[in-house]
Amino acid sequence: MTQSPRNSSAQFIARVALMASLALIFSYVEAIIPYNPGIPGIKLGIANVVTVIALYKFGPKEAVCVSIIRIIIAGLLFNGVFGMLYSLAGAVLSLIGMLLLKKTGLFSVTGVSMAAGVLHNTGQLLVAAALIEDLRIFFYFPVLLFSGIAAGILVGIISQMVLRVLK
Repeated sequence: MTQSPRNSSAQFIARVALMASLALIFSYVEAIIPYNPGIPGIKLGIANVVTVIALYKFGPKEAVCVSIIRIIIAGLLFNGVFGMLYSLAGAVLSLIGMLLLKKTGLFSVTGVSMAAGVLHNTGQLLVAAALIEDLRIFFYFPVLLFSGIAAGILVGIISQMVLRVLK
């Protein structure tokens, strides 16, 4: 029996809604964790585990939808308009990077996630530079580079472990 397009789109919506809800829960948990390394803009990014899993388990459309929905709702609930703007810029760059690197087949889940962490921070820095109109903010890039690498590796390892269980 073949699936009708209606069932297929209903399944897509259900998958994306479920995963976006899970990512939103992770965003909330991260927002309430008293994590302050003393460096502004540094977060673990645990909600990105869901985006990475969506990319590898379901595909690019699901990953993009999950990420965008989560960022908009989390922005409205926890981060505010500017937080949403920073997150959207980071998400666009990191999603493009993840899609391209995954497509090559040369990188592990952790490698793709690590690059995404760095690209996410780069996107946020680009928005900050545009908003404050001062390129000196790029002196902060080395800090964000290392934090993006560390967070990306952590997200990648967790994602890989979850993907193994799901298969």
